[in-house]
Amino acid sequence: MSDRFSENMTRAPYRTIWHLAWPQIIMMVFHFFIGLTDVWVAGYINREVQASLGIISQSLFFLLVVAMAVANGSVAAISQSMGAGLHKRVKRYVGLCLLLAAVLGSIFLFLGLPLKNMLVAALQVPQPMRPVTEYFLQVYLFLLPPYYLLIITNAIFRARKQVMYPLYSMILVTALNTVFDLGLGLGWFGMPNIGFKGLAWATFGSVAAGAVLNLVVLSTQGLLKPESFAPWRWMKRAMPYLLKVAWPSGLMQIVWHSGYLVLYAITGSLPWNAIDALAGMAIGLRIEALLFLPAFAFNMTASILIGHYLGARQPDEARKFGFRILGLGLVSITIFSLVVWQFIGSWVDLLTRDPAVAAQAVSYLKWNVLAIPFTLTSMILAGAFNGAGATLWNMFIMGGATWLLRLPLAYGLGHFVMKDAEGIWIAMFCSQIVQSSILLYVFTFKNWQRFAMIKKRNGNTKTLSKESA
Repeated sequence: MSDRFSENMTRAPYRTIWHLAWPQIIMMVFHFFIGLTDVWVAGYINREVQASLGIISQSLFFLLVVAMAVANGSVAAISQSMGAGLHKRVKRYVGLCLLLAAVLGSIFLFLGLPLKNMLVAALQVPQPMRPVTEYFLQVYLFLLPPYYLLIITNAIFRARKQVMYPLYSMILVTALNTVFDLGLGLGWFGMPNIGFKGLAWATFGSVAAGAVLNLVVLSTQGLLKPESFAPWRWMKRAMPYLLKVAWPSGLMQIVWHSGYLVLYAITGSLPWNAIDALAGMAIGLRIEALLFLPAFAFNMTASILIGHYLGARQPDEARKFGFRILGLGLVSITIFSLVVWQFIGSWVDLLTRDPAVAAQAVSYLKWNVLAIPFTLTSMILAGAFNGAGATLWNMFIMGGATWLLRLPLAYGLGHFVMKDAEGIWIAMFCSQIVQSSILLYVFTFKNWQRFAMIKKRNGNTKTLSKESA
């Protein structure tokens, strides 16, 4: 860990935490506007395009799970190496992660292209929507290599505490996506109006531009030189730690999001007011996303700082700063949530004119805003475990809370006890309380630091091997 960074953390820890968090908050806001613009332009074209975009956007998540898993592994490995002052290892992990991004993105591209029609059929896409959906899927498959590079290079910058560069790339992606959405999708700015195809290529062009910008910055920092790409014998020794962190992270994402799909099914199968409940849930999720934006920023900040302190062989400081990040996040976002709640009714009314749907949306938001302190605790501590490489804890605790508590309780309360969608929202609230409590217990009392790449045993540091590691 650099002397200057350590000094800043000691002298003004909360200011340093905020310095790392605020660019990531703004980055998440820009990410939110990308999705909002896509949905708005798609709806302006026609509802079939909007529906197709929604289906493929959800499917894209599963194609990006591996990239997000490798990104978590790269944050853990690089931040710990930075904290340990092993700069050669940092360069080599950067090179390894870039190779994985290019190779894995290309593998999924070439595997997906021959299977694209089968994938569309498996999604049960209605026949009138299939040509649009197939086109979106084909372009998004070509998007995978640059998207993998964008996700993993942003993770590399975060691990190196260079949080402004992901913000710059996201500003570029948002700006280009907006211009191309409006230009190619609707014919604005004198561009050719190619309709729904314009939306697909707007996403491709903007993400590719963001990936190229990140690679240019890495090159100017001397991280794309030949010495960043280590010999195969080093990669064989370094790869296991990345995989150790990545596979539970990827599996947890699949378990978590598949749980949401089941929750949709439980809500949609309610014998009473199921359509109103689904529509209200969709509105609630969009408004709730505004509260999650800063929470994700604190999640990523926790990953960075926990990794650096464990790399510096200061496990007690890592735990201490985890609590500091948690405290700062809880205070700031709880206040923000209270402010947002004052406008909930007005925002819901902007998104629906149906009183029954509005009532369901307000009911959903009531319970999920109440859960914000618990949800935030889960997100920040999950980020801390990511930085430590302890992604197994996240997988077991968050996956267990979803499948063993939330879903059975949602079905029981919604279908049998309360016979209303509010029972499902209460189940979500209860699962967040249990999940965050277990995560907090583990963070406070268990030895999660043992998952770090560099360990301290009996006063002696155990690492891979000098600078070759």
